[in-house]
Amino acid sequence: MSTYLPTIKQLQYLVMLHEHGHFGRAAEASFVSQSTLSAGIRELETLLGVTLVERSRRVVRFTPLGNQVVAKAHRLLREAEELADLVQASGKPLTGTVRMSVIPTIAPFMLPRILPRLKRERPDLKLFLREETSHDAVESLHHGRVDCVLLALPYAIGEVETAHIADDPLLVAFPKDDPRDPPASIPPSMIDAMGQGGRLLLLEDGHCLKEHALAACNRPELRASATMIATSLHTLVQMVDNDLGLTMLPQMALDAGILEGTNVVARPLKSTVASRQITLIWRKNSPRSAEFELLAEELRAG
Repeated sequence: MSTYLPTIKQLQYLVMLHEHGHFGRAAEASFVSQSTLSAGIRELETLLGVTLVERSRRVVRFTPLGNQVVAKAHRLLREAEELADLVQASGKPLTGTVRMSVIPTIAPFMLPRILPRLKRERPDLKLFLREETSHDAVESLHHGRVDCVLLALPYAIGEVETAHIADDPLLVAFPKDDPRDPPASIPPSMIDAMGQGGRLLLLEDGHCLKEHALAACNRPELRASATMIATSLHTLVQMVDNDLGLTMLPQMALDAGILEGTNVVARPLKSTVASRQITLIWRKNSPRSAEFELLAEELRAG
């Protein structure tokens, strides 16, 4: 067995550099100086006797072996996280640190209701939150950057444990006084006949709500004509308010007052799949599974 082994910190620096592709951004994400991160990676290369990263003024490029080492480093760091989780799980439940990613179509609407109560009733819980798109949040979970993720299904999440929180209906939002505004629900066939040109406005790639909206309409041709441009639901509402088209909004956003002060109305979509499933997910076989189940109960009570 080798006398000298890579340290956890060295592997963390390497993974951060691979993730950000830039020494400065990787150092900032690691809360260290750029010189400290660079020195740590050079020490790792010296220890292993290989070049992992090709450096130039403009480009950071990993060697083929460097990419293999990064993949192995991800697994080792996850094992280290699980070791710490095992110890933490042996104590009082829902205490200590929990790192949770939340997608942007949930965070501003659900968290304001839940966080004050959690702070009051679970004072020993230190909940560190990251707002990320569904794609980035799932990546963060599998790479060990977070402990759990609050997102909406269906979505490709890999091999994980799940706890259902709530069903969240999807509604069609369009300018007030549209002459085709039905009294009750809107059939998918009417979507391209409403609003300015009937253009369907959706969130950009990476947000699961885009796929949920298209699936709810069950009209493949809408994928080609829909405009995927916005980064937030608030932006979509402003676009609809200015007669640029119509969009799909989750019920929780309406309940939180996203349409207040606008000339936008929302009607249910007549579809058997016009909803999303709010879900908490975590890594399979995590020693903190019971704790995350308890956290899911707290979220349901919100």
